[in-house]
Amino acid sequence: MSSVEKYYVIAYYHYTNIEDAPEYAEKHLEFCKSLKLHGRIYVAHEGINGTISGKIEACETYMAALKADSRFEGISFKIDESNAHAFHRMHVRYKKEIVHSGLRNPEDIDPVKETGKHIHAEEFLKLKDQDDVVILDVRSNYETRLGKFKNALTLDMENFREFPQKVEELKRFKDKKILTYCTGGVKCEKASALLLKKGFKDVYQLHNGIIGYAKETGGKDFDGVLYVFDGRVTVPVNQVNPVVISTCKRCGEFAPRNLNCANADCNEQFVMCENCAEEMEGACSEACKTAPGKRVYNGTGYYTRHVID
Repeated sequence: MSSVEKYYVIAYYHYTNIEDAPEYAEKHLEFCKSLKLHGRIYVAHEGINGTISGKIEACETYMAALKADSRFEGISFKIDESNAHAFHRMHVRYKKEIVHSGLRNPEDIDPVKETGKHIHAEEFLKLKDQDDVVILDVRSNYETRLGKFKNALTLDMENFREFPQKVEELKRFKDKKILTYCTGGVKCEKASALLLKKGFKDVYQLHNGIIGYAKETGGKDFDGVLYVFDGRVTVPVNQVNPVVISTCKRCGEFAPRNLNCANADCNEQFVMCENCAEEMEGACSEACKTAPGKRVYNGTGYYTRHVID
């Protein structure tokens, strides 16, 4: 019998009105700490978005508490099992948005009122290869270079705040069915809502994102690995027809590994194979390898100071 204690890693979001968002964030942090949870949660007047890790019983208590709150009616949790915490500490922060987009005015778009049609994994799988369909990845480039759906359209964005400017590039697809997807669904809520506002008529979003798709279908036709916003850095998706698409920055070999530069003053995100990462001591360049701000390479390229947009 295994003596390894099991943990959950839980990702979730919910758009809803939280009038007392700053105060709620403070109380929520204390609640999470009382359960010995670790993770990162953003609270805004428009809702909540988080990824947490903890012992199974604590996570069950946490999920039950949110489900019991009428503001979070219908909230959905994506759950993975783990042998340890995926985070080093617990953060709950009040933000202007639960995902940075610059689309803060509910009179412009409001995911509570209108978004693209939610479709589950099996329906997404049936639709995605049809001639009148465009599969649109709304994630940032450091995510899409590691993994994406076959034939998906990716946008060259450093962060999601650039999406409103990228919509102009999509106008040629206005007569197509647009299937949006992202990691867990939160970006698609605003992306699909904005597309509808800009005149796109047939807009969909993958319910529960890539995480949910992997659990429901085995990840068929998702190439590469999934970037996640915790200490795991990447997780496998495709158990059916997997391939690796990302290549090492240094040697060019295929490598499903994403690192942050060990030089804290750089912190660039890049792909590097294990051998090159060891030789470069986690740095993206020779200059960063000898920089004063270089951290000790920890073997993963994930550091607690790493700030993700």
